Amino acid sequence: MGPRKTRKRFEHKNELRFLTFSCYRRLALYNNPNIRARFVQQIRDIQLATRFQLVAWVIMPEHIHLLLMPQFPDHPIDIVLDKMKGPFAKEVLARWRELNAPILPRVMDSAGKYHFWQVGGGYDRNIFSREEAEEKFHYIHHNPVKRQLVKRAVDWRWSSARWYEYGDDDWGLQMSPDLIV
Repeated sequence: MGPRKTRKRFEHKNELRFLTFSCYRRLALYNNPNIRARFVQQIRDIQLATRFQLVAWVIMPEHIHLLLMPQFPDHPIDIVLDKMKGPFAKEVLARWRELNAPILPRVMDSAGKYHFWQVGGGYDRNIFSREEAEEKFHYIHHNPVKRQLVKRAVDWRWSSARWYEYGDDDWGLQMSPDLIV
């Protein structure tokens, strides 16, 4: 196997990012509402620690979408994602090992290593225009509707759509609507 490719990210101050990261092998590891709730807490904790501005988010059964603005250069997107994803994956995998959860064989690679996240950097796109930001904003919120998980975006509890509709999402996340709407 050749050398591992490293992802080159281009970051600029005050620039929105559209991020998608998937569960290992695109398994629906977020089917459990406790795991979804714990990841929302993780977003909140890392938001407080790194001060990124959150515009939109959704937790789907096998992937996450975020529209955010990291506090570059103090907390670049690599740092935000490492702090958000790494500890969460370790926590969940440790709990599954403790419980000898039936999912364990499905999240193990051929070398015997467990994974929560799909290998690779996921999808990371710099957002350069208001139109593109609005398109990603609506895409994120309508993802559960498109997948037929709910009839209306606000009915999916694991998304910022409820915050935009009702002004509160029960999660304590700090939203930054002025960056998009």
